[in-house]
Amino acid sequence: MNKEYVVAFAKKLLAIDSPTGYTKKAIDFIEEEAKRFGYQTKRNHKGNLWIYVKGNHHHKTLGLCAHCDTLGLMVRSIKSDGKLALTNLGGPIIPTLDGEYCRIYTRDGQCYSGTILSTSPAAHVYKDASTKKREIDEMEVRIDEVTYTKEDTQKLGIQNGDIVAIDPKVQITESGFIKSRFLDDKISVSALMGILHHLKENAITPAYDLIFMMSTYEEVGHGMAHIPDEIAELLAVDMGCIGLDLACTEQDVSICAKDSSGPYDYDLTSKLIELAKREAVSYAIDIYPQYGSDVSAARNAGNDIKGALIGPGVHASHGMERTHIDGVLNTMKLILAYICEE
Repeated sequence: MNKEYVVAFAKKLLAIDSPTGYTKKAIDFIEEEAKRFGYQTKRNHKGNLWIYVKGNHHHKTLGLCAHCDTLGLMVRSIKSDGKLALTNLGGPIIPTLDGEYCRIYTRDGQCYSGTILSTSPAAHVYKDASTKKREIDEMEVRIDEVTYTKEDTQKLGIQNGDIVAIDPKVQITESGFIKSRFLDDKISVSALMGILHHLKENAITPAYDLIFMMSTYEEVGHGMAHIPDEIAELLAVDMGCIGLDLACTEQDVSICAKDSSGPYDYDLTSKLIELAKREAVSYAIDIYPQYGSDVSAARNAGNDIKGALIGPGVHASHGMERTHIDGVLNTMKLILAYICEE
């Protein structure tokens, strides 16, 4: 596996702002790379990307999915002093956003920088600066423009419903850690692109026809509600959970037996466990009590599929996340074993 390719791709993808509902630039980037490898692509009406890979056998099609939409914010309203009130896109841990840099994207194509702050941001001014709850209604955006009134901000072209993207703050350490917001789930997208790169570079034909799918609304629950009819098995590649009584570390691939939407397919999950053992992949089996995936969305929409969920262990999900390149590579090794198994 070419870890340099995966890390380089991840850094580029993480640099593209793509909160739920504002994913076209990220999808364009992924599609351009897939086409560069020579793969056929297609998009459905809501913008999900499908990448087709021919296998040795055509009587069964396997789907593999990851999501490129991230958590984010949206302008709820413009305040009288020109600052922006907010509503969240998905479920970011709001207190972690205090002091974060952001970008505001307007409907007419403008982009402005800003900072997300508590409405009591100054210790020398507000008695509750350190004690005030960091909740969405008590946070605002200070725009990096000369704007002191609602009218000043409106003149910039900013309006209700504009996207507010949070700076991911990407860092790769010499010890192999990948630190960034939105590793959920751009690190899994990067792993799938690494698999496509590996298949192409090594002239590997998978056992069955594959459709790699990049979804755009996973963080709000309906990313893969619609999938191609020919898919018999759907493997979601999404972040593995770490903490409490969970067994996973950042260096493992996590195999999820059950999340809040219910158990995953017993036979397919068991197959993945056996493949991990056979390939000497470092793995953990876990239950995710507060989690749903694109397989959850596909099953809830009535698709007739077997579904399973795996992914690299990610610490501090929906906050300042971190994983390790070993966890990404172990995930890729398991995916490769799965798609090549007759």
